[in-house]
Amino acid sequence: MLPIRDHNPSERTPYVTYALIVVNVLVFLSYVGLFADQRALASFFDHWALVPARVAQGQDMITLFTTMFMHGGFMHLAGNMLFLWIFGDNLEDQMGHAGYLLFYLASGLAAALTHVIAAPYSDVPTVGASGAIAGVMGGYLLLYPKARIDILFIFIIFFRIFSVPAWMMLGVWFLLQLVSGTGADATTGGVAYWAHAGGFIAGFVLTLPIWLRQGGTQFWNRHHGRPPHPETRYELSPTHIPRVRRRK
Repeated sequence: MLPIRDHNPSERTPYVTYALIVVNVLVFLSYVGLFADQRALASFFDHWALVPARVAQGQDMITLFTTMFMHGGFMHLAGNMLFLWIFGDNLEDQMGHAGYLLFYLASGLAAALTHVIAAPYSDVPTVGASGAIAGVMGGYLLLYPKARIDILFIFIIFFRIFSVPAWMMLGVWFLLQLVSGTGADATTGGVAYWAHAGGFIAGFVLTLPIWLRQGGTQFWNRHHGRPPHPETRYELSPTHIPRVRRRK
């Protein structure tokens, strides 16, 4: 299953969202050649990825920011950029370009610090934009809880699109991070669940002033809890293959 776009882009071009995607891709391309040499890749991550034990000791503080522009593989990058593309433009429309950029960086910073607090003795390098993007998701949940999120379900040759409200998809995702984080050892690597949860909460809290300035629940009432743009309609139908009669 994967989510796809739920609404048409806003009237304001989301330059920052596009720029963040481009920067993440360019950074990944700058070191993708190192994947053929694990020793060189480990050395690169050792310098620029977030190592909680070092940050907890006040070292390599710059990695709190550099880590959110690095990824551990193509699928890691593609998944994060998909979610940023889905949820970023409507949020940028509300916050403005500069405000949205600061919001994104602040959410990523909060996510990284949450990971350090969860695993202060871990020497495992951590990379990924998912903490910052989790902040985007948290802000989106507050502003547009009733937005329809279309989820594409694919099983071998069967495919279908299901539409669910944002509060359900994002709420379930957040709960999964909490449950998974509770049961996982944050010092041994793997998915940084607490970074996701920390970024999500930070994004939600940072969006509160905007939501209140727009009237709080009145903002929901004006737009029915959805972005003020027409919903995109997706229609999937089976391919029509003409039947060829056999000659007798």
